[in-house]
Amino acid sequence: MKQFSFGFLVYSPFLFLKSSMAIYFSTDPQRLNLQFIHQYISQQSYWAKDIPLVTLRKSIENSCAIGGYTKDHQQIAFARIITDYATFGYLADVFVAPEMQGKGVGKALMDFIMQQDFVPGLRRMMLATADAHGLYKQFGFNPLAKPERIMEITRLGIYSQK
Repeated sequence: MKQFSFGFLVYSPFLFLKSSMAIYFSTDPQRLNLQFIHQYISQQSYWAKDIPLVTLRKSIENSCAIGGYTKDHQQIAFARIITDYATFGYLADVFVAPEMQGKGVGKALMDFIMQQDFVPGLRRMMLATADAHGLYKQFGFNPLAKPERIMEITRLGIYSQK
């Protein structure tokens, strides 16, 4: 079930959940709870520990950000796609609130992401994960076909440096 609200896509994937809880996803940046997102990513994530709020805000403003919410509009999930909306997308900062994990929210979030109008037209979509390979494989993600062609600059702990 899809509906447009305030020009942003809103999706209610009731059938994907293991419980009867009603949730919905939205690309409307006005719905995002920046404090909730920052608390999780800066304190609980392994990929962006101690990220400053100003840096996180800028990253969200320059991405396709997706929030997951309860019927009472409480945010329970987040992801963002860093993209040019035409050829490439990088899925980043994906998380589900700990109390909502294991209830199908992550799978529903991924379903919503993959249904975005621009996603099927991307030549390449990438992500990095330490522990959710099985989830992403369900949506077509695979290990790098030619890892020798991919290079990176990694600055681990960049936000923790004083």
